[in-house]
Amino acid sequence: MTTPSRALYLFGSAAPPVFDIVKVIEDAQSRGFDVCLGLTPTAARWLEPQLGELARLTGHPVRSEYKMPGEPDVWPKADVIAFAPVTFNTINSWALGLTHDFVVGVVAEGIGRHIPVIAMPCVNSAYVQHRQFERSIAELRAMGVQLLYGEGGFVPNQPGQGRPKEFPWRLVLDAAVAATRT
Repeated sequence: MTTPSRALYLFGSAAPPVFDIVKVIEDAQSRGFDVCLGLTPTAARWLEPQLGELARLTGHPVRSEYKMPGEPDVWPKADVIAFAPVTFNTINSWALGLTHDFVVGVVAEGIGRHIPVIAMPCVNSAYVQHRQFERSIAELRAMGVQLLYGEGGFVPNQPGQGRPKEFPWRLVLDAAVAATRT
């Protein structure tokens, strides 16, 4: 008897590490996850040429918009949600409860549904100087979101000096595995 896969909702915002999402999906699948990919509208636009390939790879439609009322859910129920990279705008929208984007709505609701949520921002050091960013990080942590930010997670770089190939995706997936063990 085989154990069914755990459903991982893998969400991404429009930051350069999102271009490595194929490798992340493959890594998550090798760890036993059934991956459902959700993107902010801008990230979906960035990855538009790959959306068909990404749907084939995951076996699920890639979502970036809310479904119409009455339409059935096309994804299995989430066991864990991993949101990375998460931009400055998305972190602040999420913390403030502004759910204009599908993925922000799902993670906001996921908190109330007690679904483990792991997030890793991808912002530069200029953005983190804005006072709202630290408030948003604190607010999300207070709601139970596991934010991989700072020591042991993503550390902001200087503007224009990003290293998207060094984005610590492994930490996100390690946290998702750990969250589904409990």
